[in-house]
Amino acid sequence: MSSTPASPDAPAEKKEHRRVLEALSGLILGMFVSMLASTVVSSSLPVIINDLQGDQTAFTWVITATLLTTAISTPIWGKLADLFNRKLLFQLSIVIFILATAAAGFSQNPETLIAFRAVQGIGAGGLAALSQVIMADIISPRERGRYMGLFGAVMAVSTVGGPLLGGVITDGWGWRWNFYVALPVAIVALVIVQSTLHLPGREKRKVSIDYLGIVLLSTAVSLLLIWVSLAGDSFEWWSLTTALMVGGALLAAVLFVIVELRSKEPLIPLSMFRNATFTLSVIASIATGIAMFGASVFLSQYMQLSRGATPTEAGLMTIPMIAGLLIASVGVGALITRFGSWKPYLVVGAVLLTAGSYLLSTIHYDTDFTLVSLYMVLLGAGVGMTMQNLVLVVQNTTEPTKIGVASSGVTFFRSLGGTIGVSVMGAALAARVTDLIVERKDDIAAAIASLGSEAPKWAELLQSGTLPKVSEMPKALRIVVEDIYANGISHSFLIAVPFAVISLIAILLLPNKPLTRMTTTERAQAAEADLATVSVPEGMSVLTATGSVTLPDDDHQAGTSRR
Repeated sequence: MSSTPASPDAPAEKKEHRRVLEALSGLILGMFVSMLASTVVSSSLPVIINDLQGDQTAFTWVITATLLTTAISTPIWGKLADLFNRKLLFQLSIVIFILATAAAGFSQNPETLIAFRAVQGIGAGGLAALSQVIMADIISPRERGRYMGLFGAVMAVSTVGGPLLGGVITDGWGWRWNFYVALPVAIVALVIVQSTLHLPGREKRKVSIDYLGIVLLSTAVSLLLIWVSLAGDSFEWWSLTTALMVGGALLAAVLFVIVELRSKEPLIPLSMFRNATFTLSVIASIATGIAMFGASVFLSQYMQLSRGATPTEAGLMTIPMIAGLLIASVGVGALITRFGSWKPYLVVGAVLLTAGSYLLSTIHYDTDFTLVSLYMVLLGAGVGMTMQNLVLVVQNTTEPTKIGVASSGVTFFRSLGGTIGVSVMGAALAARVTDLIVERKDDIAAAIASLGSEAPKWAELLQSGTLPKVSEMPKALRIVVEDIYANGISHSFLIAVPFAVISLIAILLLPNKPLTRMTTTERAQAAEADLATVSVPEGMSVLTATGSVTLPDDDHQAGTSRR
């Protein structure tokens, strides 16, 4: 009996796979640090805001501040990645992120916490943008699916483990230790990145940074998000303040477009929007960001404020959503690598995203948790199928010299969508809760009256506007408060549904182009070789990717002059 001989390419393939895994180890650990430092506080935020005497607006802004600076800084990091050393930029983003995270642990009021969270977002923007760009340097789009599955797995583990760890830390040692836990992991990540990540050299060129574009983009995004967050609370939706903020945002956006059209090194080259794949992926990414960030923020709040869970319990209760994300991300990544087809998975993901968002808008405080878990699985699977693969599709069709801005562009609009989504959903939640408290004042009064000597304490707490710690409330009052917050949170999820539908339409319209097997570096080298072959006339010695081709010398001078 004869055995089938091993493929002669098998050892080379294994060696290449090992090389890629070594290079990715630092990236993966860096992303893990970023995700862990972000998610470890998610389950404890209601406790943090309660301890710092903040309200629902402060709760929303602790999240929004990070998302805002992440969104603003992402295209900046992406542009810098096309101009400077990508490895050094990645290490710098880790340092910024971790220092800001540690500083946040010393916060004494919501304003300080929000400020440090904003700085944290600058580092997070670099980690998000640069990890995608560096992956494109060392892995081809066709092979990238299974490695992106690893990133999905890390995201899922940190998203599950973060809230669980945060809950245990908060319940055992206090919430401030949530901000210190990532420091030792970050040091290890920096060492591993330095020792394992070796990127191909790139040709040095003179660079210019679009500082005016950075200022205008930051102004437009900031004004828009501050308006969305504060309108209806600090000032009326229809007011002079609204007119000034919206008008200022629109003016800054128009000026940004004008500057980008004239800039030598634009922050976001507007010519990329001529590419249908890029434009449609951007539209789809906005909806994905709204669903992803909105769910991660408000599901934890739902578990604690509508089901009376502790931070640890809230982390455990969101596992179904992360399980859906993990299975979908890893499974679909492997399928894309094996078969080369990507569009059917994105379409299914968009359908699941829409279904999950809608079903979560129907939950109440007493909804069967089995159903809530099913809804979370659907939403998680939708995010897992779409989030990373939209970046993959864009990188597949983008010029190698613009891979940084293209990758960060999709990530930017996803972060922007998430930021706007959290702001709008938070504003809608705060307004809905306020209205419901007024509508149900008789029920609240009756519940407080039944508490005897404890009544004044709970009445003062509710009147202060501070987020309540529902798990510690007396049962009579807790049921009313849980119902109010469940109604408000489910109402806010309804906002994500139309965006998910738009995402589905955009994905259906995406051109179904096959994935290339060349890395960004190889594509750049091939493009240079093609350019040399096309621009050098017959009769020259041409150095191509496969070697030197020597042609007759009689036309050498002509070729030199034309070059």
